[in-house]
Amino acid sequence: MALPIFLAIAGGLQAYGQYQTGKAQESALKRQAEEEKLRAQTEELARREELNRTIAANQLAMATSGISGASPESVSLESARKVSGSEASIALSERLKQAQLVRQAEAAKFAGTVGAASSLMKAGYEYSKV
Repeated sequence: MALPIFLAIAGGLQAYGQYQTGKAQESALKRQAEEEKLRAQTEELARREELNRTIAANQLAMATSGISGASPESVSLESARKVSGSEASIALSERLKQAQLVRQAEAAKFAGTVGAASSLMKAGYEYSKV
């Protein structure tokens, strides 16, 4: 009589452990996605600050050297146009990386739930054999 009770408890504990493992993995991956988002925002800000410094340096150089034919605004516009394409690429890449982490989190949670259900079914089967 003790064996069926032991099998039921063991199956329940195994299922609970698998479910909790899936939830923990989900939480860790979601946290990692948030960290990636913050890192990407910080890097974007640094790139924009560097662009602003470069534009300011170009304008100063043009003003002090007396170069004609190109206004500071046109130089700034051309620099911004060049950077815009790479920024869009970088932003898309970062968003895809974050989305992948979120999908991995959902998959981990699902795997934990399926593992738990499988453990319960196995425990039920073992119980029925006793």
